[in-house]
Amino acid sequence: MSAPEPPGAQRQLHAVRLTDGVAVPQLGLGVFQVPPGDAQRVVEDALEIGYRHVDTAAAYVNESGVGAALRASGLAREEVFVTSKLRNGDQGHDQALRAYDDSCARLGVEALDLYLVHWPNPAAGRYADSWRALQRLHAQGRVRAVGVSNFLVEHLDTLAALGGPAPAVNQVELHPTFQQRDLVRTCRERGMVVQAYSPLGQGADLADPAVTAIARAHGATPAQVVLAWHLHLGHVVIPKSSRRERLRENLAAGALALTDAEVAAVSALERGHRTGGDPATFSLSQIR
Repeated sequence: MSAPEPPGAQRQLHAVRLTDGVAVPQLGLGVFQVPPGDAQRVVEDALEIGYRHVDTAAAYVNESGVGAALRASGLAREEVFVTSKLRNGDQGHDQALRAYDDSCARLGVEALDLYLVHWPNPAAGRYADSWRALQRLHAQGRVRAVGVSNFLVEHLDTLAALGGPAPAVNQVELHPTFQQRDLVRTCRERGMVVQAYSPLGQGADLADPAVTAIARAHGATPAQVVLAWHLHLGHVVIPKSSRRERLRENLAAGALALTDAEVAAVSALERGHRTGGDPATFSLSQIR
């Protein structure tokens, strides 16, 4: 690969271990809202810079572009951790099994590293059947790890009542002004790794004076400060950017060490400010 490894790449490759031993690079790339026509370029840039974790979803309609980038990178399949998600319109046991195969086909891979139920979509009443399908895929060795996304405690309780292993991951909206502390605590008590999407609050959290002051003190960007806060707290984090320079900056957050006082200052920004859909009611089949 032609580009030099950026500062912080070594720490970026530090992995969080799931309950079954699967290693997840703690800082990855999310491709939510990356247009299908741009996905290959963005992911190729990210892989060249040093990312080794890419998070997509059937609902983003860009899995094919992600797959093209994986093939163009020249990297061995096992070098890149790839996540995709079951969209609401494909929920149900048999539908989920077919949807998994479809995602693998679009990505051009034999198996995913992580497959998630994207939303509980409780109004449809099919997320328990969908979870049984993911458990089956995992038991058959067709996917390395399975989990959920946007699941609240009530939805996790429903899955727990089914028996079997808990989800390895719960990927949720999480950023300084929306920390979901009770949900995070429950996930950790049950052995789930917490992944943070919209980790910068869709950019809204970056202008807070506490964040900008810490950034000035370190000669860092506000985004790097917030990402370093996530990493300090043990979250797996998947910021999204289409700009090569911003990709480099985000990755370099792995080298930024915050003091305990700085972490506390960012943690004090909790406002209960959700920017995305409410998992109790969200039901769209595609969200790009």
